[in-house]
Amino acid sequence: MPEKVRVIRRVMVPGFVIVCAAAAAWGIWTFNSLVKARNRQAEAWSGVDVQLRKRADLIPQLVKCVSAYSKHESATLAATTAARSPSEVAADLRRLLAVAEAYPKLKAAENFRQLMDELVKVEDDLQYARRYYNGSVRDFRNLCEFFPSILVARLFGFRAGEFFEVEDVLERQVPRVAST
Repeated sequence: MPEKVRVIRRVMVPGFVIVCAAAAAWGIWTFNSLVKARNRQAEAWSGVDVQLRKRADLIPQLVKCVSAYSKHESATLAATTAARSPSEVAADLRRLLAVAEAYPKLKAAENFRQLMDELVKVEDDLQYARRYYNGSVRDFRNLCEFFPSILVARLFGFRAGEFFEVEDVLERQVPRVAST
């Protein structure tokens, strides 16, 4: 074999191995990036579920609590008004004074304000979770669709999710809050 061919072969073989090793390393890095993006998307969707559950559980409980306190306050106010009537007996007055001592400040207005603040916070948290999910979907889609990572994504069957969109108009509305 001529000397020139041997030199070319000695140079080409290590170069080919280096190119193959670099391609394999890039493929592994891309695969791991796709897995990380897929898991981030799944975690983001779970966050949306958590916030929806929080809203479904918390809002009715808050409304029930504020409504009950409001009824208590109304009863206390009614008892105060009735005690001021000259026809009431001293026993009713003693009962009223005991209630007034137990509840020196009537706080229904403050409770309603806190309810509203909590409702706003729940809706803000839900909006943040939806935006985080959509950002995760966008990042995963970009990774699945950009060249050359699309080659690895197609080879291993990676499919990005859909953006969070509400199809039913009724679902887009904030739940109605009515006192019971």
